[in-house]
Amino acid sequence: MRVAVTYEDGEIFQHFGRTEQFKVYDIEDGKVISSEVVGTNGRGHGALAGVLNELNADTLICGGIGGGAQAALAEAGIKLYGGVSGAADAAVETLLAGTLVFDPEVHCDHHGEQHHHEGGCGSHSHTCGSHGCGEH
Repeated sequence: MRVAVTYEDGEIFQHFGRTEQFKVYDIEDGKVISSEVVGTNGRGHGALAGVLNELNADTLICGGIGGGAQAALAEAGIKLYGGVSGAADAAVETLLAGTLVFDPEVHCDHHGEQHHHEGGCGSHSHTCGSHGCGEH
């Protein structure tokens, strides 16, 4: 099993499409045997599913994630644990213990709900899934 976590300063980065690093964990017999931090080389949003594929990740732990990225992960056969926050290492340990609390309905919603990343939509230009921030 190979688990990737959106990563920044030891924590789970809360906006999948803007993550600059993944921490990748190799798992054998229910234990972490190695881990490394890998950069995304400036790729974002939909291209990140390709990065995870290149890393041979079969599982992703992240914070917020848009519908387009979720579809790309599903197509790549990568299991998603979204809506998770806190320390990356601790999240992987709780995943292995079978007690990871995640949101199966996680999404990056631009329709009036609170964002889980700093600044919200108005502070930067991006798209999540197939819609832009200004669309409703």
